Amino acid sequence: MTRSKKRRGGRAGKSRDDDDRGMLEKSDMKNERFSSYYKAQYIIPEEEWDQFMEALRRPLPTTFRIAGSREIAHALNDAIKKTYVPLLSDVVFEGDVVPPPSRIPWYPEDLAWQFNVSKKVLRKQQAFKKFHSFLVHETEVGNISRQEAVSMLPPLFLDVQPHHKVVDTCAAPGSKTAQLLEALHSQDTATATSIPPGLLIANDSDSKRAHLLIHQSARLPSPAFMVTNLDASIFPVLRLPVTTTDPRRGVKKSPNQLLFDRILCDVPCSGDGTLRKNIGIWKRWQPMDGNGLHSLQTRILQRAMRMLELDGRIVYSTCSLNPVENEAVIAAALNSNPEFQLIDVSAQLPELVRRPGISSWAPTVNRTINTTFKTWDAYNETLTEEQRADSKMSETHWPPINAESLQLRHCMRIYPHLQDTGGFFVAVLERKPRQSSHINVAAKRDAEEAEINIPEAKKAKLDLGGLPEPQQSASFPPTPKSEDDSSRPPVLDTVEADVQAASDTKKATFKGKPKLSDPSFKEMPYTFLEPNDPTLLSCIDQLDLTASFPSSNVLVRNPEGDAVRSFYLTNELVKAVILNNDYTRMRLMTSGTKVITKQEAGRGLEAQFRVLGEGLPVVLPYIDPSVILDAEFATLKTLLMTYYPLCASFSDPFRSVIENRSPGSHIVRFPAGQSNDSTLSHDLLLPLWKSNVSVTLMIDKKAKSALSLRLFGEDITTAARDGGKKAPQTSQLPQNSGDVVPDEGGDNEDEDAILEDEGDNEAEL
Repeated sequence: MTRSKKRRGGRAGKSRDDDDRGMLEKSDMKNERFSSYYKAQYIIPEEEWDQFMEALRRPLPTTFRIAGSREIAHALNDAIKKTYVPLLSDVVFEGDVVPPPSRIPWYPEDLAWQFNVSKKVLRKQQAFKKFHSFLVHETEVGNISRQEAVSMLPPLFLDVQPHHKVVDTCAAPGSKTAQLLEALHSQDTATATSIPPGLLIANDSDSKRAHLLIHQSARLPSPAFMVTNLDASIFPVLRLPVTTTDPRRGVKKSPNQLLFDRILCDVPCSGDGTLRKNIGIWKRWQPMDGNGLHSLQTRILQRAMRMLELDGRIVYSTCSLNPVENEAVIAAALNSNPEFQLIDVSAQLPELVRRPGISSWAPTVNRTINTTFKTWDAYNETLTEEQRADSKMSETHWPPINAESLQLRHCMRIYPHLQDTGGFFVAVLERKPRQSSHINVAAKRDAEEAEINIPEAKKAKLDLGGLPEPQQSASFPPTPKSEDDSSRPPVLDTVEADVQAASDTKKATFKGKPKLSDPSFKEMPYTFLEPNDPTLLSCIDQLDLTASFPSSNVLVRNPEGDAVRSFYLTNELVKAVILNNDYTRMRLMTSGTKVITKQEAGRGLEAQFRVLGEGLPVVLPYIDPSVILDAEFATLKTLLMTYYPLCASFSDPFRSVIENRSPGSHIVRFPAGQSNDSTLSHDLLLPLWKSNVSVTLMIDKKAKSALSLRLFGEDITTAARDGGKKAPQTSQLPQNSGDVVPDEGGDNEDEDAILEDEGDNEAEL
């Protein structure tokens, strides 16, 4: 994850690195400080140095992976293999043979691809132009994630399962988060979303980037998803209610600390592993950037260690080559918490070419690449007291005396010349196997409280530790004050007020205005409706939801807690987190997924609720199957070609069925099968709204275009036909992936601003 200073937003102009690429010749892609520093680290064998540097000067290939449920992903992947690869296999452009897309060999199930062509080829060569259009539209509807290859690695090594409690500590803009969500939803089908028992908290310290996470998550709606806006190095203790099966209930009567099964620490870094696409780094690279980030990176990893379940796993990663940001951080964290160890994952992803971590490095103490000080003590002796206070250097910048015994070789280094990728670093950490059931409390306390000595001025500005604890309220039981040790044994001195708070959770009225820990936090509160709320009951009746619909997990977002406009759905675990923690203290930006909204039905008609397109996969398992409409391809074509076709314009049997339905929200199913000009590999379900005399598909116009391209090979939508936007290139994909398309809403980014990775801030198609 590169350290972001300014990021390109929306449809704004070119980034600085775009301009640099136009001005910087290959011969100018050099930086003497970079070469001197990394030669001193011996990260690359001398005989490979020239290959390494030459690879850094080549443009990075375009890479993407197939997203969504396994059923959808494999259908779309087969279409790429059978349609686009043959189409692009014999392309010659301006006398040169252009290679077709190829699979990334180490990615599971062949679901990731790369191709290396210039923008000129994408714009001018007709076959690649069609392929580019296909990628853009499938990305917009969430079937493809545009992501750098090495960025796909951390979620794979994290090995997330549907029941896991997961936190992505530095998540924005969200491509790794999307991978984690997909793993959490591995049991989804092509048409319906499962409600996994686990959860994923995506966190970012920047509020604008946290909002980007919310936008990106709409591509895979999840009741198990939360977004927070916190400094990951001081992530607060979160609580869960006490249960009768809790083995610690007898000694710890306050709500339990939420511990995580999987934690991803893709930390802020200097980002010099991204030189191939962020070529401005050639001009501005200097080693003090990494030195300055070392302490923050270490604190984030140490905080993750305290939040981990006993049998949990942490993955630490950067897109930096610098050992000060990589092995030095791992060593500092392991020495501060000797319960942990590095895990050897060299047998996983066997086709991934990687190099082991290093155990010796030489930090520089200034911009001139002074690596002569072999130890911290040798350097520290040369400083005055004033210089020591101002120095960015600490003892943990240097290799510890026990570096070899920490088995830093189990870390993974990915270099550009090995498999034509960016540079990357990954380490997998777990607790050591427990030798005894007895816990050495004193040793643990010493390990947990070990901290790097960092001047206050250098600590993160966003410090929630000093905020007052939340006051008890009906909607938000108090969060007990606690040391944030995940592995300390439960204590016996819990106050009686906590006991009462735990029991009050069951009989909360779910309404009322809570007293807040952080009144400056301006997001709307989260209030769960009672299952017998009159508005909710009316909505359930209107939409023909079955008795199994989890009505106790429906929340609204407004200060009064009224069911005014939109309903969100969460799973049980997310609900427990919300009810047992002050949402301002955890700076909760969003939770669950929006599934239902109120639709004004026109003059003389009562306002009704409708299922959102983004919420349909979640709600679908609870809709009475008998009320779902069936229709044929001709009906879908009409709905795509016309905004508001009259009911009378359709042919029977759909005409008779829709005319006999009352105005409001309906779900239409187009069964799997083949027509004259299209094939559906499995059922396609879409939300429909009926007025008195007409109907309309309630999906985004770009989603309509993508669906049209997949099904019919061209954009037949009204927007394209009327010139509302430039019609995209026709697609050669003959087979639809059968997904449920996102609901209408704000426009997505332009064609080049496709889902990006942390550290892929300049990645483009």
